[in-house]
Amino acid sequence: MKKTITVLLLFAFVIASLFAGGAAEPEERPDSIVVATDATWPPMEFLDENREIVGFDIDLMNAIAAAAGFEVEFRNTAWDGIFAGLATGEYDAVISSVTITEERKQNMDFSEPYINAGQVLVVRVDTSDVETLDDLVGQTVGAQIGTTGAFAVDAAEGVETATYDEIGLAFEDLAAGRLAGVVADTPVAANYALQNEAYADSLMIVGEPFTDEYYGIALPQGRDKLLEMINDGLAQVQEDGTIEELTEKWLR
Repeated sequence: MKKTITVLLLFAFVIASLFAGGAAEPEERPDSIVVATDATWPPMEFLDENREIVGFDIDLMNAIAAAAGFEVEFRNTAWDGIFAGLATGEYDAVISSVTITEERKQNMDFSEPYINAGQVLVVRVDTSDVETLDDLVGQTVGAQIGTTGAFAVDAAEGVETATYDEIGLAFEDLAAGRLAGVVADTPVAANYALQNEAYADSLMIVGEPFTDEYYGIALPQGRDKLLEMINDGLAQVQEDGTIEELTEKWLR
């Protein structure tokens, strides 16, 4: 008897769900959205001296919104709960140096990729004729231990690897002449070689990213209208050169 009641209740729930689904209102185009970011990752997103959220991702999201015709409110959110908040609807999207992965795509939707934040090579500004790791055969290159960068240096034939628990120590050794180069994610490299006053005049990024690690804007699954709006805005800022201007401003 209990089994029969359970089946009947389950059947009623399914029927109710079908009717509820059929009566659901179509998603409307939003005039404004709330976007979460963990503002601890310069130069992509961080707090300036006025405690304002700034960075590449912030400028990009503002440009996308302007192109697509909606407003954006940013919410500084700790990384360890940022995706949980997205799933529960605390905000509409996340832009926070989020790498697009197959695992994440099981639980959220992503915009088109907007930057390849793969590994790049940093050397001193007085270095010449160096564009890739192959140009540093017989020399020592630093990277943070256990990272994609360290694996890349290990795989470069004839290049010695120096690993560090903290990537800042590698940049210190590079600036002091104890290393020939450092390999790091593009944003990390840009932060030290371009944005950090201690190294801006002594270090430079050479070549292009030599691994693929694409960033995207994350949304809850099913927000198709919002995803379309963001992708439309992103396409416009790619076409009009805005994203290249932001890359020059923050990452080169």
